[in-house]
Amino acid sequence: MKKTLLCSSLIALVECLPNSAAAYDYPTIERVEYVHACMRDNPGPNQEMIYKCSCVIDALAKEMPYEEFVDISTAANAFSIGGERGEMVRNSGPTKKMAEQFRDLQSKAKKGCFIR
Repeated sequence: MKKTLLCSSLIALVECLPNSAAAYDYPTIERVEYVHACMRDNPGPNQEMIYKCSCVIDALAKEMPYEEFVDISTAANAFSIGGERGEMVRNSGPTKKMAEQFRDLQSKAKKGCFIR
């Protein structure tokens, strides 16, 4: 009887875990690099920005698997390439669409995490 009660309690506890537990799994190093870049791009109190920027990558991880994150964030970052090579990237329809998708998702995540 006690074992059944314990199992029921554990199941209830697992069901009550925060939504971040249900997010796609990203490598820790990717999360750390994202937070560092976010903090660089959004200056503010160090501890506060750690929480806000961590919130953003967690929100993105809820929206897409890691492989998709790599693809669309790479497309968005490629738009900063100068010269003819950059022009080829910027004029590519699929790449442009992926970059826009990433910027939209990132913008929503930042707003939800109180980053302007």
